[in-house]
Amino acid sequence: MIQAKIVGAGGYGGVGLIEFLLRHPEVNIACLVAKDDVNVPIAKVYPHLTGHLDKMIVPPEDPSAQQDFDVVFFSTPDKVGMRLAAEERHRGAKVIDFSGDFRFGTEADYAEYARRINLDPVHYAPELLPESVYGLPELGLSAFEGANIVGNPGCFAVSVLLGFAPALKAGIVDPAHLIADCKTAVSGAGKKPNPLFHFPARHDHMNAYRLSGHQHVCEVEQNLGKLSGSEAVLTFTAQVVPATRGILSTLYGRLDEGMDREAIVQLYRDFYADSPFVKVFDRSAATGLGTAHVRGSNACFLIVDSDERTGTMRVVSHIDNLVKGQAGSAVQNMNRLFGFPETLGLEQPGAYP
Repeated sequence: MIQAKIVGAGGYGGVGLIEFLLRHPEVNIACLVAKDDVNVPIAKVYPHLTGHLDKMIVPPEDPSAQQDFDVVFFSTPDKVGMRLAAEERHRGAKVIDFSGDFRFGTEADYAEYARRINLDPVHYAPELLPESVYGLPELGLSAFEGANIVGNPGCFAVSVLLGFAPALKAGIVDPAHLIADCKTAVSGAGKKPNPLFHFPARHDHMNAYRLSGHQHVCEVEQNLGKLSGSEAVLTFTAQVVPATRGILSTLYGRLDEGMDREAIVQLYRDFYADSPFVKVFDRSAATGLGTAHVRGSNACFLIVDSDERTGTMRVVSHIDNLVKGQAGSAVQNMNRLFGFPETLGLEQPGAYP
């Protein structure tokens, strides 16, 4: 039985992990760590866990948090995981980090990401980068065998990368002219109160944000560039919509001449034939399919289409930002690290309506 510690257990990422790990037959949730709600049972913070997990939240310095664990999840902001991962690795744990700390394989790549979002560009644990991988198995870019650290992908990045990957890999769209128009639900902003995200500010209101540069653009461009073999350039617009969960990304790319709609759909189906969580639909699904159909699941639903008049590929990507965009991907990555079936503990469909 895998012994797991969750750091940042009180946030949305932490409780999402708890919900899935409670269903996982090979995992015991051994320790919950947070700076808030210390010495409070997790079921008091999240009453829906009553009778399922009543474990106490402990502070990082608590002796129970210093024990040996098989896997440690860092559901924490940037710069936290890189400060603490070395100690966890010294004790033998594998690490899965939710921030940007281990999404980039070199110090230079990390520095480019950090500068774009005004972070200190210095990586505090560069010696760990060679044993880390980018945690989106569907891309086929990371060899999990022998890896000890996973940089869990960003929620927008999951949606955009899965939507563009087959086309970039096959070279049917121009990597220098990619557009992502992305809408996220309010939970993407996290649990902490914010004047811009309380009910009166969000109800019946939509807006774009971070037009000067979003933190996920760097990882998207770097990974699409690896797939295409040339530099990828993405115009990215993020918007918040008045919903609790979900990301809908509408993606556009300039098509090579001669690629018809049916061929593109088949290309996507072939690319994801062995990816249990990605489902490909043609344009006939667009009337009814939406984010409600992936709510609570680790699925990504892609509607693949083209506008033959303008020579543009169009893909509509749907995920639950808290599952495939966060906790579900983390459990999927844990399964890969420990050699479990990729779907273990994640088999449930979406919760509809």
